[in-house]
Amino acid sequence: MFQLGKTIVSEDLLGQEFSCNLKACKGACCVHGDAGAPIEKEEAEILKEIYPKVKPYLRPEGIQAIENQGVFVTSKQGDLETPLVNGAECAYVVFDDNQTALCGIEQAHNQGKINWKKPISCHLYPVRVKSYSEFSAVNYHKWQICSSACALGQELKMPVYRFVKQALIQKFGQDWYDTLEKMAESKSAAE
Repeated sequence: MFQLGKTIVSEDLLGQEFSCNLKACKGACCVHGDAGAPIEKEEAEILKEIYPKVKPYLRPEGIQAIENQGVFVTSKQGDLETPLVNGAECAYVVFDDNQTALCGIEQAHNQGKINWKKPISCHLYPVRVKSYSEFSAVNYHKWQICSSACALGQELKMPVYRFVKQALIQKFGQDWYDTLEKMAESKSAAE
């Protein structure tokens, strides 16, 4: 772990390799697990605002889950999350002809209906951010269902931080990312 501004960053962001392999995993991270995608307070408000424009892109099961539970839910720990369909996939998930999970929010964005792509936690994955009063912890979340992404990352020599570059810039800013990249280059040169 190392400190970068008001963040504590896991060395795994620099040392682990990762590149989503959607053909292999079929979007399993949006389907498996025991909770919805983490969302921030500001994103909860965005979801309320954009839901009418996203709704036409969703499956009936997702619409039903959202209309029963709300556009977001609060976990027992007090965290905000996307609702789930029957305790399984994210309510915003849609499936293509190959049964690959895609994001209905992102589909609406790609069609120009909304200007928000998706929750930052989804955009950052496999990086997870946990905010505390004085700092944010930035960690790599290793999950067996992403083994094909780890293999592809190794093949491409794609470190985690570079795979999620745009999301890290969106979350922490260009200067933060540039400093992280310099730290990674220094570490690589020292090895």
